[in-house]
Amino acid sequence: MYTSHEDIGYDFEDDPKDKKTRKPHPNIDSGWAWMVVLSSFFVHILIMGSQMALGVLNVEWLEEFHQSRGLTAWVSSLSMGITLIVGPFIGLFINTCGCRRTAIIGGLVNSLGWVLSAYAANVHYLFITFGVTAGFGSGMAYLPAVVMVGRYFQKRRALAQGLSTTGTGFGTFLMTVLLKYLCAEYGWRNAMFIQGAVSLNLCVCGALMRPLSPGKELNDDCGGKDPQVVPAQSPGSKSSGQLDGAEEKGGGPRNEETLGDLPAQAGQEKAGHDQNMGAFRVLKTASQLTRRVKKGFRAWYSGYFGAASLFTNRMFVAFVFWALFAYSSFVVPFIHLPEIVNLYNLSEQNDVFPLTSIIAIVHIFAKVILGVVADLPCISVWNVFLMANFTLVLSIFILPLVHTYAGLAVICALIGFSSGYFSLMPVVTEDLVGIEHLANAYGIIICANGISALLGPPFAGWIYDITEKYDFSFYICGLLYMVGILFLLIQPCIQIIEQSRKKYMDGSHV
Repeated sequence: MYTSHEDIGYDFEDDPKDKKTRKPHPNIDSGWAWMVVLSSFFVHILIMGSQMALGVLNVEWLEEFHQSRGLTAWVSSLSMGITLIVGPFIGLFINTCGCRRTAIIGGLVNSLGWVLSAYAANVHYLFITFGVTAGFGSGMAYLPAVVMVGRYFQKRRALAQGLSTTGTGFGTFLMTVLLKYLCAEYGWRNAMFIQGAVSLNLCVCGALMRPLSPGKELNDDCGGKDPQVVPAQSPGSKSSGQLDGAEEKGGGPRNEETLGDLPAQAGQEKAGHDQNMGAFRVLKTASQLTRRVKKGFRAWYSGYFGAASLFTNRMFVAFVFWALFAYSSFVVPFIHLPEIVNLYNLSEQNDVFPLTSIIAIVHIFAKVILGVVADLPCISVWNVFLMANFTLVLSIFILPLVHTYAGLAVICALIGFSSGYFSLMPVVTEDLVGIEHLANAYGIIICANGISALLGPPFAGWIYDITEKYDFSFYICGLLYMVGILFLLIQPCIQIIEQSRKKYMDGSHV
């Protein structure tokens, strides 16, 4: 689904029967592919890293606007949630404009959201400028970064995705330090203005997402080169031919006068011909763009709502339910940890080495380690995935019971390591739906993650406003996470029971 003609990793040769001959592109798994990984790495730093560091700004907004924690947390949640929720819809932009243009536009929109937020007069203003505008721009830049890595790699796709997504951990560490420094030195408004300028680097990252099929621009997307237009024979050329014959017959003054007008006539005809060709190219471009938009919409609609819907796969539906509950348990600590540190009077120790940075650093290594372990032939990817989920939910339950910096540091390290399962999500999704449905299915998964990120932090803030403790927020998030894991465990059991029952029924009939 998230592919346009310019992003596909194979060149196609047309034949009269519309058959496709696949030729591996020379940059697949090598060459420029690693520049695309580098580009995706920096996109993760600038987008996901910045969002994971929003806890720093959340504290500043609480002090500035004097609103409830639940209402203030909506700003960060909107930005995180919309970045992921719009994933399925960004496919329309990618099918129409390609990954490169979509990412560049997303970088501009994201930067605009940061800059406008610097002039916020209240929290509700931030909902629009930062939550919606910056969040939508982040989504436009984030999804092309993931898709292009998948298009450039076939044999090493897991390694490439793992390396690129480690940018989230690096970004969380770097952006937390950067935002804390900027807020301390220049205030949060100037910090957001500077961060908006930094976010313009997303446009550079988008420019590095070079299409695999070279030389394909908008004008030759659907039809190749312009058809050769043979200009009609002008009256001047006919006159010249007639005049030649007349001169051969004798000629005269009238013929000489006609010959004198030929350069002016030829200039007028050339200007008219160029004007007609320009109009023809404009009409052709508009026609091709319209066809691409219609084709992209049909592909998007059939992928999600067609007869072969992914929602007929019950195991995949269970995976979607898991995604709805799981992501908030990872996001909530990032948003509320700075406030928890202040409540426990651990600010001095946290300033030396922030707890969110511990999560980020361990998260970087966890993605690589869990990926290597999951690739071992004697170990199932599903087992690694489930064990990481159990470790994460256990850490969420223990976190409210710890009130010392050393204890919180250990729990944060466990959260960072167990959350490394994010690098396994594309592999698990592929196991459920197959490689041909991976793009559509993963779009739904990140959309479910976005809903979870959107609702989780405000929910935790509202629970604090009611109970004046964060303990119940983490307990409830942990229970919801357990519900999501149960969906993953129960569905395979149901399938095994149904298969056994079917075999028993077949045996009884025999």
